[in-house]
Amino acid sequence: MSEPGFGKLESYLKISKLGEGTYATVYKGQSRANGALVALKEIRFAHEEGTPCTAIREVSLLRGLKHNNIVTLHDIIHTDKTLTLVFEYLEQDLRQYMDHCANLLSQNNVKIFLFQLLRGLSYIHRKQILHRDLKPQNLLINDRGELKLADFGLARAKSVPTKTYSNEVVTLWYRPPDVLLGSTHYTTSIDMWGVGCIFHEMVTDKPMFMGNNVEHQLNLIFKIMGSPSEDTWNSLFQNIKVNSNIELPDSMRIKYSHHKRSLGERIRRLDADGFDLLFKFLEYEPTSRITADAAMRHRYFDSFGPQVHELKDTDSILSIPGIKLRFNSSTPKFIKTSQSDSKIKISQSQSQQFKVKDDNSSAKNGKFNKFKLSLATIN
Repeated sequence: MSEPGFGKLESYLKISKLGEGTYATVYKGQSRANGALVALKEIRFAHEEGTPCTAIREVSLLRGLKHNNIVTLHDIIHTDKTLTLVFEYLEQDLRQYMDHCANLLSQNNVKIFLFQLLRGLSYIHRKQILHRDLKPQNLLINDRGELKLADFGLARAKSVPTKTYSNEVVTLWYRPPDVLLGSTHYTTSIDMWGVGCIFHEMVTDKPMFMGNNVEHQLNLIFKIMGSPSEDTWNSLFQNIKVNSNIELPDSMRIKYSHHKRSLGERIRRLDADGFDLLFKFLEYEPTSRITADAAMRHRYFDSFGPQVHELKDTDSILSIPGIKLRFNSSTPKFIKTSQSDSKIKISQSQSQQFKVKDDNSSAKNGKFNKFKLSLATIN
C-alpha cells in the first residue's frame, strides 16, 4: 500500500457522519499526515449522469480562493464512483452560534462577524464571483471566532459569458425583491441584500422575512420596509423588462402599494450608524445597494480603526489588538472533541453548508454535466 498523500482516500480517517444530502454525505474526518480535523464531503456519481454541475462549480471556484474568511478546500479525491472534497473543519455555523446564546449577541460580536462576512464577500466580488446563497447556515465559525463563507454550490463566476442567471437562487428568506419579482439579471447586489437580512438576524436573533412562498415573502418585505415609491416601482419594472424580458402587470404595484415602513419598531438595539448601514443593504433598487467594499468603510466600523483595511487576505481581523469577541455566560461554548471521538452529535443545520444543491436548470431537467474530474481539468 502506498504512503498517504494528497488526492488519496487513505490519507484521511473517517470519524463520524455529519449529514447526508441527495448527492453527498459529509463526514468528520482526520488527516493521517498531520492529525488535523477535516470535513469530508463525499459526492456520489449517479449512474450514466456523471458529476453534478454544482460540484463542478464548487470545486472550480474554491480552488482559486485563498482568504481568511473563505472556507479552505484542502484536497480533492476523485475515484470512479465518488468525488471527495476535503475542507477545513469548523465547529459550528452562525445560526448554531446564535441558537446557543442564552441572550442576544453583543453588539461587539455582531460587528466583528458582520465585518468578516463583508471581507469574504469583498474578496469574491473582486474576483467577479457571486455567492448567491448567503444565510447563517452557510457561514461557519471556528473556535477562534473566525467566520468563513462556505457552500459555493450555487455560486457563479459573473465573468462567465451568459445572458441571464436563474431567478430560483438564494434561500427564500434571504432573496432580494428584484429576484423575487422575476429578475434573472443581477450582480453582486444579490449578495448584499442577504447581508442585510443576516445583519438584522444577528441583532434580533430572528430571521427578518420568514415567508412561506414568493408572494408571502414580498408582502413581508414591503410590510416591514415600506412599499416602494412610484419612481422605484418604475425603475424595478423597467429593469426587469429590459434585462429579463418579463413584463410585470400594473396590478403588482397596486397590490403592494399600501405599506409603511415599520422596521424601526422591530429593532431598537442598533445605533444610528447601524440603522444607516442596514438600510443601505436593503435598498430595493439593486444598483443603489451598498457594495461590500463600501460597507467595510462605513462609519459603523470606525471603532475598529484603520488597521482593518490594511490586512492581507489571509490575515484575521482578530489578529488586530483590541478586536476580539466578548465571551460571557451566554456565549456558546464551541464543540470540543478528542480526535478519536466518533460519537460527536452535530445538528442537522451544521451539515447544510456541505450539501450539493441542484442548479435551477438541472433541477428541472434532471440532467448533469458529464465531467471527468482531475486536478488538471478543473481550472
